[in-house]
This record gives sequence, structure tokens and C-alpha cells, in this order.
Amino acid sequence: MANVKVTLKDGRVKEVAAGTTLLEVAKGLSQKLGKQALLAVVDGVNKDLTDKLEHDASVEFVVPESSEGLHAIRHTAAHIMAQAIQHLFPDTKFAIGPAISNGFYYDLDSEHVFVPEDLIAIEKEMAKIVKANLPLVRSELPRSEALKMFADKDEKYKVELINDLPEDAVISTYTQGDFTDLCAGPHCPSTGRVKAFKLQSIAGAYWRGDEKNKMLQRIYGTAFPSKEELDAYLHMLEEAARRDHRKLGKELDLFSIMEEGPGFPFFHPNGMVIRNELINYWREVHRRYGYQEIKTPMILSRKLWETSGHWDHYRENMYVTEIDNEDYAIKPMNCPGGMLVYKTHPHSYRELPIRAGELGLVHRHELSGALHGLFRVRCFTQDDAHIFMMPSQIKDEIQNVIRLFDEVYATFGLKYHAELSTRPEDSMGDAETWETTTNALKSAMEDFGLDYVINEGDGAFYGPKIDFHLTDSIGRTWQCGTIQLDMLLPEKFDLTYTGEDGLKHRPVMIHRVVYGSIERFIGILIENYAGAFPAWLAPCQVRVMPITDKHYEYAKKLSDEMFKLGLRVYLDDRNEKIGYKIREAQLQKVPYMLVIGDKEVEDGTVAVRRRGEGDIGAMKQEDFIAMLQEEIADKK
Repeated sequence: MANVKVTLKDGRVKEVAAGTTLLEVAKGLSQKLGKQALLAVVDGVNKDLTDKLEHDASVEFVVPESSEGLHAIRHTAAHIMAQAIQHLFPDTKFAIGPAISNGFYYDLDSEHVFVPEDLIAIEKEMAKIVKANLPLVRSELPRSEALKMFADKDEKYKVELINDLPEDAVISTYTQGDFTDLCAGPHCPSTGRVKAFKLQSIAGAYWRGDEKNKMLQRIYGTAFPSKEELDAYLHMLEEAARRDHRKLGKELDLFSIMEEGPGFPFFHPNGMVIRNELINYWREVHRRYGYQEIKTPMILSRKLWETSGHWDHYRENMYVTEIDNEDYAIKPMNCPGGMLVYKTHPHSYRELPIRAGELGLVHRHELSGALHGLFRVRCFTQDDAHIFMMPSQIKDEIQNVIRLFDEVYATFGLKYHAELSTRPEDSMGDAETWETTTNALKSAMEDFGLDYVINEGDGAFYGPKIDFHLTDSIGRTWQCGTIQLDMLLPEKFDLTYTGEDGLKHRPVMIHRVVYGSIERFIGILIENYAGAFPAWLAPCQVRVMPITDKHYEYAKKLSDEMFKLGLRVYLDDRNEKIGYKIREAQLQKVPYMLVIGDKEVEDGTVAVRRRGEGDIGAMKQEDFIAMLQEEIADKK
């Protein structure tokens, strides 16, 4: 039998007999690797370890700690769950069961209505299948044979999936013991590789996401390479539930979503304090970075949206109306209005760059099932800015925006990583323009020293972008800021400036947001701080609590003085015990509590309690006020 050459990631070359499985190759390299490897990347394509090498190839073995390895573990866990369900509920019909970003699921058609208690029984059966360490065997079948096999099993969903595959598609199945599933793979070599898993919830899902189809039952789960990683993830979920901004928003009286306006949030006085502080900070930062603020109308004519391309590329997400027998749209984005402001008078190269910021209220249609507190709404305020510049200014302006982002996120204690999103399938313009703008973003980031990863095909329809993903206090990531480089909309709107040569030139444009959506950013901050906002953001910064009525006058005078200084102070003069007042202030997550008793009145002091620390001792009134003012000014 002839040999084939295997080129490994580290450059080594091994010779093995043609027809050797990838698992045998892994074992030949190292016993440890043979035990760890889950699949292999052969000439850039994910392969199962049961696949055979028939020709020379470059091979990289994938271990559990990698993203591909984790995907294989979760995909295999979905099959193990399906096999367990087949054992316990044999009349169940199986739809699809993919791995997803945080776990896996399987859609099921069953007369049995699954309840949480069933998940415990399914997990026990899954544990038996894992312990049996059944090999997953891949087979490729002719279409007719695959259709007959699943038709004989009365698996109508699998039959439909096969019929919808292209004529030249490879049809493959995976078998583990008594369970066979239609699947493209790849998977772990055996069920025993799934070390730690947990079934989490039950939901409904229409077949193929179409509400005209039958409603199926969906069971969600997750899996990790080790029990320690699973436990850490489940702890994070518990912590996330404790921090849920919808729950805290109600408890802290920040906002509400009402049935009269699904997806349209109502901000209460406490929530407006946070919102206004964010806006004040936004304006202060942008003034320092050379931005001017504008405001554009909320409703604009269809002709404008046709010019911008939104009518053709974004129409299904827009709310439309009719005025004077003509079509208008409520703006889903601020940029076309910003174009019109730029065109109100001629510009010279001496004016550029022009940085125009806008806190613009936009409306986008979201399906009701996608709405989620402040994270996914139908109206929100975008902290937009559009920068008009000469091509020679691109790098400096992008780096200036990165510096601004860096300062803002550091203020909130949020770290980030950057992703470069490239041209999507549904896009405007030619390949040359996209290549130019994409390379300009790369160059600016690399010269700045900003690390980034490529996110293929996720750019805006008019240009590539840099997305900033923030990491919160429990390790979750949120996409907030974005920098989009655009050479197409200035062309469509015929924007010009007079160059040094006296001729008309086309400006280049940056679209950018730092918060992204003020509403969503508030939701992120609620969960990041678990509702315990720093003093500069807190709706109530200090509670003054007299112990008895005879301490009221002193407490009232102090509260009035702090109020005049612009501090957000609340005088708790209720006839309640001081312990009750303190506990209530703690529940409201107030940064500072001032207890006023006989000693404080006599000495002209306050007994200070700091959130999270308790009693920090007595202070002179003026010393406490100075300390709090400094903390607010420094945004500590």
C-alpha cells in the first residue's frame, strides 16, 4: 500500500499508509494527543477522526480547549441527548439538533409534553450513553438509500431535509450504538469524550422558524470539556440572572416596558438620572474631541431613503407613513439626515475634518419574539457621529475615534476587544472600493497597536467596520461601539468640498457610535454593576437618616445644603427604626448613608456608611461633601 505525507501545523512531515484513519495518525504522534484529539482540520476542512487519509495533506488536530473542539463536544452532546430521548420516549420524531454559541439544542415532535422533571431523567440516560463510550461512525449514503432509511423510521423531518439538499450534496449519517442521525458533522470520536453537560430549559420552536409550520418542542443544553468549566459557566448564569436588568430595573424603579408599547421603553425618574448623566458625559467628552452637535428630523421622505439605499436594503425594518399622498419613513438611522446637514453650504478643505455628533432617536421594527428588555427594543437613542474628511485624514481620524472609545470605556471599567467586519453579501459598491476602505481600517488599527480579529461578511451594506466588544464584570461580552468607513454614501449624496487646487473633491465619511444605543448601554451597566452604580451615576447619591424626630432639623439643613450643591440627596424622615432605614437604603443600593443622632448633632458631624463597606466612621459635614464631590468629579 502506498504512503501519504502528513504535514503537521508545526511543520513536521510524517509518512503513513494510505487509508490510515486520522485517529491512528494522532495516536502515532502521541498517546496523549490520541486521547485528547476530537477532530482534525485537513487542508482547511474539519474532518472526523474516523476519516481516512487517501492523499498528501496538511493536518491540524483539534483539542477540547479550542473553539472547534468545544463545538464538536456540543454537537455530539446534542446527538447523545437525542439518543437518550429515543430510549425514554420512543415515539419522538427528531427535527434538527445543532451546536450553538453557548451550548446545543434539539427540536422534537412528540405527543409527550416535556416538563423540567423530564430533563433529569434524560440527563441520567445521557450519562449511561457517555459511560458506554460508543464510537460515532460516519457513513455516506446515496440519496435514495438515505430517504428510504429515514422514511422507514417515520422520520418525516429528516426526509424533508434530505429532499431540500442540492442534487450533488454529500448525504452523511452518524451512528452511535442504536441511534442514527442525519448530520454533516463533525463529531467527537466517541460519546465518552463528552465529559460535562447540563440540560437547561424547554421552549417552543416552529419547524424551520416558520410560524405557518408545526410548533415543536426544543430542549436546550450546554456542554464543556470539564466539570470545572461547566460549573463556572452555570455559576455565571446564576449571577447573570441575579443581575438581570429587567428585574433590577423594576426593583430600582428605573424603567418599564408596558403592553401599550411593546419594545418602547418608559424611563422613570431614577432611570432618567442615569440616562441624563450618560448624555452629559457624552457631550463633555465629545466637546473635548472636537465634535459639534446636530439634530435631524425623525421622519423623512422616501426619496431620501432611496438615495441612501435603506429603502432597498433595510425596508423590512422600517416604519413607514404617508404625508400629503407621499411615502415617508421614521428614521432607522441618523446618517442620511447628517448628509443633508453637510450639504446645506459649501465646504473647503480647510474646514475638514467636520465631526458632527447626534443623539438621535431611531425606530426599527423587531419581531415581538426578539424583544428583550432594553437590549432589543423598537426605539432607541443612537449616540451617532459622522466625520467628513479628506482621504489623507482617514488614519488620524480613525485613531482619534479609538482614543475616544478607549477613554469612555475605561471610565466605566469596561475592557474590550475589536473585530474588523468585512463586506456582506447584500452590499453596495464595487470590490475595489471595499478593498480600499477595509485596508484603511486595518492600517489604522495596526499603526495604533490595537489587536483585532476578522469577522468575515458582517460589515454594513455601505462599508466595512470595526466593532468593539465590551467585557462586563462577570465575563460576558457585548457589542457596543462601531466605526464604519464609508466612501459610498458621500457619492450617492454628491457630497463635495473644495480642495487646495480649487477643484471639487469627494469627502470620505466615518459613521461611529460609542454607547451604540443609550438604552442598551444602560441595560449593560445595570447588569455590570448589579444595580450598584458608582456615585456619579447613582439616581440617589446619599441618604440622610435622622434616628429620631429631634434630629430632623439638623438632617434637613444638611440635606438642603447638599441639594443646593447639586448632589442627589434623599432625606429619610419616616418614623421608622434606623436599622430598617439602613436595610432599605442597602436594597436601593445607595452609595452613601448618613446617620444623624445626638453625637452628630452635638459635634457637627455625620456617621458615614458606604455601600459594601458599612460604617466608615464619623466625618465633618464639609469633609464628607468634599469627598463625595471629588468622587463624582473623578467618576470613580
